[in-house]
Amino acid sequence: MFDNLSARLDSVFKKLKGHGKLTEKNIEEGLKEVRMALLEADVHYKVAKNFIASVKTRALGQEVMRSLTPGQQVVKIVNDELTALMGSQNESLNLSGPKPVSVMLVGLQGSGKTTTTGKLAVSLRKEGKKPYLVPADVYRPAAIEQLRTLGEQLDVPVYPSDGDMDPVEICRKARIAAQKAGCDTLLLDTAGRLHIDEALMDELVRIRDEVQPSEILLVADAMTGQDAVNIAESFDKALDIGGVVLSKMDGDARGGAALSIKSITGKPIKFIGVGEKLNQLEPFHPDRLASSILGMGDVLTLIEKAQSVIDEEKAVELEKKLRKSQFSLEDFRDQMVQIRKMGSLKDLLGMIPGMSKVKQFKNMEVDENELVRIEAIINSMTPKERTNHAIINGSRRKRIARGSGTRVQDVNRLLKNYTQVMKMIKKLNKGGMRGFGRGMLPF
Repeated sequence: MFDNLSARLDSVFKKLKGHGKLTEKNIEEGLKEVRMALLEADVHYKVAKNFIASVKTRALGQEVMRSLTPGQQVVKIVNDELTALMGSQNESLNLSGPKPVSVMLVGLQGSGKTTTTGKLAVSLRKEGKKPYLVPADVYRPAAIEQLRTLGEQLDVPVYPSDGDMDPVEICRKARIAAQKAGCDTLLLDTAGRLHIDEALMDELVRIRDEVQPSEILLVADAMTGQDAVNIAESFDKALDIGGVVLSKMDGDARGGAALSIKSITGKPIKFIGVGEKLNQLEPFHPDRLASSILGMGDVLTLIEKAQSVIDEEKAVELEKKLRKSQFSLEDFRDQMVQIRKMGSLKDLLGMIPGMSKVKQFKNMEVDENELVRIEAIINSMTPKERTNHAIINGSRRKRIARGSGTRVQDVNRLLKNYTQVMKMIKKLNKGGMRGFGRGMLPF
């Protein structure tokens, strides 16, 4: 997502930076291209118009015209205005009120409500909450079964709904059941339709009036662009939603919904779905997304991902080993496992500032299975071999390759890379280990 918009904006800024001094004329020409880039990204035309007007007012002001680096100042202004456009800062869920509090998820059919309900349960449990799942979509038996399966997978209790029950009654009884189960947060997966209709809205209003949810979240498909904005307006008018979850942000979407919803509806985007896995729901940070769009990376999210998977005690132990040049193949494998938990390699690399502007990175095909192969190879070694790779002879390499379902060349390449890493560690140890941070991979 945002690749085309990022590339277009980067091209505009390069031209602006090429001018030693900016004039009103070349600023206007640059902003005209920015406006076209926003419209092509499916940003609402009113939002694009107001955005350009705000940037232009500041760009023609003294902070740019008198600056020694006017091009850089324009980039900063665009970054500030993009952040403001999307809401300035992350807004968390409203979970106030008597327990159990209710969070009502609404949206059209196919927007990803049921999966998002499961993802939200994972997110809340990390915060120490005890969620309770409520399948209230009686029109799609598959939705009830899907949520029940997710509940079993996550070991989260699910209300035993069935297709003959009234959705309002389900939500009312589920609240009592959640209370008895000692749960503090009720997640209501309501019914969707292929399009907005009165019957749908009437049912949702009745559920809202019955359970008085502390939060109503609209789940909208990011790939629908401006349609997502129109859908948000309709649901907000009927229900007064508290915020939006944009699903499928990892898909081939142009980004118009993310850049338009807050400005048009006044309601914040609270979460974004960045993958199909249940742990791939992230709080929405406007400032980080703005930086990412402008090719500045997203270091804070990268750090948070690392912190969520790195065990502090193991990190301290690893640091001691690195200082003594005792980094074994087993340690190597453990680091690989931690990186895999953080998500897609290409996504992680994209969070590093400047990487999105590197030509080789744009065309790079990351083999996500490479880490799986490395893990399989190391697992096929004996504990002694993981500690001392020098004892692995030719016949053992063949057996390790067979045992891991790989080729001898793969085993050879891993051992060669590991040897190079160890040489680098020894060199760094001689010059001081300042280059290593806790839990960081030394390669």
